[in-house]
Amino acid sequence: MKKLIFIAITLAFSTSLFAHGMSEADKISILNAGFGGYLELGVTHMLSGYDHLLFLFGVMFFLTRFLDIVKFITAFTIGHSITLIFATLYGIQANYFLIDAVIALTVIYKGFENLDGFKKYFNYQPPNLLWMVFGFGLIHGFGLSTRLQQLPLNPDSLLSNIIAFNIGVELGQIVALSAMLLVLAGWRKTESFTHFTKAANILLIVTGSLLFLHQLHGYQHNVYSDDFPLNKDDHHHIHQDMKAEETAPALDGVKKRIFIQKTTPPKMPTITPEKKTHHHGDGKHHSH
Repeated sequence: MKKLIFIAITLAFSTSLFAHGMSEADKISILNAGFGGYLELGVTHMLSGYDHLLFLFGVMFFLTRFLDIVKFITAFTIGHSITLIFATLYGIQANYFLIDAVIALTVIYKGFENLDGFKKYFNYQPPNLLWMVFGFGLIHGFGLSTRLQQLPLNPDSLLSNIIAFNIGVELGQIVALSAMLLVLAGWRKTESFTHFTKAANILLIVTGSLLFLHQLHGYQHNVYSDDFPLNKDDHHHIHQDMKAEETAPALDGVKKRIFIQKTTPPKMPTITPEKKTHHHGDGKHHSH
C-alpha cells in the first residue's frame, strides 16, 4: 500500500504529468493546420490527459457487461462533447487551473464511490451514477475547451476545427478504453484483483487529491502572483533548484554543488539599455 501511495506522489509531482496544456509547439504547429491537424491534436491531447484517463479508469473499474460499458461511456462522451463544442464555439472561458482542479475532484469522487464510501461513512445512497458520469463529462469537456481556446483558432474554419478536435478526442478515448479493458479483463481473472481493489481505488483518491492541490497551487500563482514575495522568474528558478536538489546523487560538498550547477539552467541577466545623450546645437545635452 505504501508503495502505491509513493507511486501516486511521484507521478503527481512529475513535470511530464502536467504537460496536459497546450504547449508552444502545439500552438505554432496548428497555425495553418486543417481538419487532420486538429484531429491529431485531439488524439494526443486525450492520451496525455491523465486526469481524464484516471476518471475513465475509475468508471470502468467494476464494469463487466459490455452494454454497461457502452452506456456509461456514451453518457460521458455526450457530456464532454456538448461543453467542448459549445463552450469553444461561443468563447466561454474560465481559469483552466480551477477547471482542472474540479476535474481532479471527479477522480476523487469516483475512487470514493468505488469504495462504497457514501454508504459506509455517511449512510447515504450516492446519486444515480449514469447521471453523475454525464455531469462529469460536461466538466471534462469544459476543461478540454479551455485548452483548445489557448490555440490561435481561425474563425473561418472554427466549427470544423472544433469538430475535428472532438473526433480526435473520441479516437484517443477509444484507444485508452481499449487498453483499460484489456488490463482490467486480465486482472479480474487473477486473485490479486480482489486483494488490490481497495488499494487501487485509494490510489485514485490520493492521486486525485495531489492533482487537486497542484492545480490550486497553479491557480494561486496565476491569479495572485503579486501576493508572492518572488517574481515569476525567480519562483520558476527556485522550483528548478529544488528539483535539482532532489535528483542530485548522494554527493558531498563541492561535488553536489557542481552537479546542481550543471543540471540547473542559468538565470539570464537583466540588461538595462545604456542611455545615450545628445544635443540639438543649443549646448544642452539630454537623453530619451
